[in-house]
Amino acid sequence: MVSENTFNLDQALAWLNNIVSSRLRGHFGQAEEVEIRPLNLHKDNSWLAQFIASKEPSFEEFAILMLVITPHLHPQFFNKLIAELLPEGGDFPEFGGVKGTNHRGILPTGETAQFILARDDLERRLDVQRILSSEHWFAQQRILWLEPVREGEPLMSGRLILDPEIVELLTIGTVSKPRFSTDFPAEYLETEMEWDDLVLHPNTLHHIREIENWITYNDTLLQDWGMHKKLKSGYRALFYGPSGTGKTLTATLLGKYTGKDVFRIDLSRVVSKYIGETEKNLSKLFDKAEHKNWILFFDEADALFGKRTDIRDAHDKYANQEVAYLLQRIETYNGLVILATNQRGNIDDAFARRFQTIIHFPVPRPEERYQIWCKAFPSQIEIAGDIDWRQVAARFELTGAGIINVTHYCAVEALADQALCVDFKRLEAAILREYIKEGKVV
Repeated sequence: MVSENTFNLDQALAWLNNIVSSRLRGHFGQAEEVEIRPLNLHKDNSWLAQFIASKEPSFEEFAILMLVITPHLHPQFFNKLIAELLPEGGDFPEFGGVKGTNHRGILPTGETAQFILARDDLERRLDVQRILSSEHWFAQQRILWLEPVREGEPLMSGRLILDPEIVELLTIGTVSKPRFSTDFPAEYLETEMEWDDLVLHPNTLHHIREIENWITYNDTLLQDWGMHKKLKSGYRALFYGPSGTGKTLTATLLGKYTGKDVFRIDLSRVVSKYIGETEKNLSKLFDKAEHKNWILFFDEADALFGKRTDIRDAHDKYANQEVAYLLQRIETYNGLVILATNQRGNIDDAFARRFQTIIHFPVPRPEERYQIWCKAFPSQIEIAGDIDWRQVAARFELTGAGIINVTHYCAVEALADQALCVDFKRLEAAILREYIKEGKVV
């Protein structure tokens, strides 16, 4: 059975085939060009129909979109049409197009779009160039764009690039999560935990609820209430506090409960010793994230946002430029950006002023540690009567992550000796083990 989306794609490809074939035959004098009417797709729930309904492209815009996606569907589409008119081969510079590294067929360029939609009509060729400019919604929304060309070469000789996610959306209807790579140094965060599993200081939790409210109601505030004229669309938060106090889990839960994907940025993969490479890496990251409404979580942000240095040499100059560039991209990002650091004092005050909120994640107090201990062990483990969680919480200062490490150790030991019971002696030994690991005085 042919799916709705496959049917619409077949219709669109046949429509494009008529346009290109008519233009080619007219160019070679084999027939008069036929006026092609706009395509009326089935208004159904297919991915292509939904995309067209939401974007409402013009005739020319839709034709360009189909030009760019066609090689992904039929690699020899353009070669086959040209071969019918030039069976002996030959040069055809008017058509444009380039060869790819692996792809054996023709990949359309801006010149290809101009030839098919405008031929020699200069005004219409300029209209196509405007559609492919950086100011058009194609480029602004990172849907398709012209590949930059070498200095001195015609701008429209650049290859037409369709965002890989748009290719997935228009063909299979789903967009894969980007994988961690040198081009995308970010890890997708997810958790099976719930808000009730996270124990935070009440003040911290209050500020987190403010961020959750912003995510939920920001679109209403900016669009329906017209505040986009006065407010920036994005939100910037700084989380600070010792390791293990819940900064990463909080960011992950914010995404889970608001339906946003959360990505943790590995700054060690972003920052480069080579001049200009850090900005290039950041540009790739933010370009990928733009218009996705992702939550970007920069862990250990003081690696890049630490105290600015006086400019003593070229390295200091470019280090400060890297920070300035990242700040600029963060401020123009239309989603939530969270920076995390262990020490508030590590972040330059000039940077701190850029945040809408700065949230402290302190070491849990005894009352919070008590709640964490009560929830820590699985129900299969029996807790011996000599353990009083209130006394344990009051006596031993641990973070939430430290308590989970202790729980993990005790549970494994209980399974190993098949006792399935934890008494105070075993618990205390595990806590002291955690203290030693953290470098605390026992």
